[in-house]
Amino acid sequence: MCAAQDVILVRTSDHPMTTQTTDRAAEWAARFSDRMSRVRASEIRELLKLLDQPDILSFAGGIPDPGLFPAEQIQAGYDAILGDAALSRQALQYSVSEGYLPLRQWIAERMTRDGMPCEPHNIMLTAGSQQALDLIGKLFVSPGDTVVVARPTYLGALQAFNGYQPDYRDLPEGALAAPASADLPHGALGYFVPDFANPTGVSLTLEERQGVLALADRLDMTLVEDAAYRELRFIGEPTPTLLAMDIDRAGHIDNARTMFLGTLSKTLSPALRIGWVCGPKAVIEKLVLLKQGADLHVSTINQMVAHRAVSEGYDQHLHRLRGAYGAKGRVMLAALERTMPEGVTWSRPEGGMFVWIDLPEGIDGAALLARAIEEERVAFVPGAPFYAEVQKANAIRLSYSLPTDAQIEEGVERIARLIRKVMSEA
Repeated sequence: MCAAQDVILVRTSDHPMTTQTTDRAAEWAARFSDRMSRVRASEIRELLKLLDQPDILSFAGGIPDPGLFPAEQIQAGYDAILGDAALSRQALQYSVSEGYLPLRQWIAERMTRDGMPCEPHNIMLTAGSQQALDLIGKLFVSPGDTVVVARPTYLGALQAFNGYQPDYRDLPEGALAAPASADLPHGALGYFVPDFANPTGVSLTLEERQGVLALADRLDMTLVEDAAYRELRFIGEPTPTLLAMDIDRAGHIDNARTMFLGTLSKTLSPALRIGWVCGPKAVIEKLVLLKQGADLHVSTINQMVAHRAVSEGYDQHLHRLRGAYGAKGRVMLAALERTMPEGVTWSRPEGGMFVWIDLPEGIDGAALLARAIEEERVAFVPGAPFYAEVQKANAIRLSYSLPTDAQIEEGVERIARLIRKVMSEA
């Protein structure tokens, strides 16, 4: 029976039951808003279902290693809060849409130390930084407006913005360092992941960050800086954020054009759903109004637990994460160097969770994935969905955050074996 059909059992006087089948899916589709034509299922979310198959080695989802969650610390936070009558009444109650003030104060202090002087009123807590993307799209993007992104870019950002029906322009290689060559309209929204980008793992150089700001100045562009992976640097020294450089030029955060998105999902726990957006007060005030219409506020108790967790040894916890992910990243890069055939190239990230692989011309990442699952029982994400304008098929994304060292080595060997086989068939 077709999954798009409903079966309705009707009792009549002549027959105990009569089966009437109606195609309700088509009827519902006619009622949906125009924006739903741009909304598609995430290929990554679909691939995550493969994790339920124990014989699949998966490099698909950029999922934190659960062995690195500070579970005991989080449990102690819940116990302490719920064990205190006054705190429990606050934690289980409605709260302000801006977010738990002590946590916003902690974020503001930490961002100030990272070169982004701000106050709690410049920060709104969100249900992960994904919600911040959705609210920013709702605030800034009308149908037909231009959204400028890197090539390739984060699929989740495209999903968040798609519902607001933008026109995308992706920047070709070299355009960030030479912004004057980019032919783009004025007043666009620009979205960038400067540190260890999803999907490539690549970071923008200082020159490229200067180029982004120069481009934004020339085009009067509003900038969104997604810093989801910034805290996971395991090689080298940090480069100033776009917001830090913007504030330095503008003199004050309220004069800046950049909104900074942060999250505790990659460092503390995704399930807490704690993210934030930091930017000019005038922007935050409007985002707060939109959040009130979306979900009122982030879970109060989760905000309080997160604040306790980050206030107690957060930097030591980050040191542990960086060591663990750095080690896994080195294992993957060594396995790629050892096994991949000539003609395959890959990124060499200094942080984050991803390696981007460029395949020889003619090898389609999606077709390779289908064969990889069937023949080698290994999964990854094909590259095409990460392109906003013109898709590039001959690329794939691997995440090293979740598998063990042995699984990384085995999985990379399986992928390399399949690539060699596909190349020999050409």
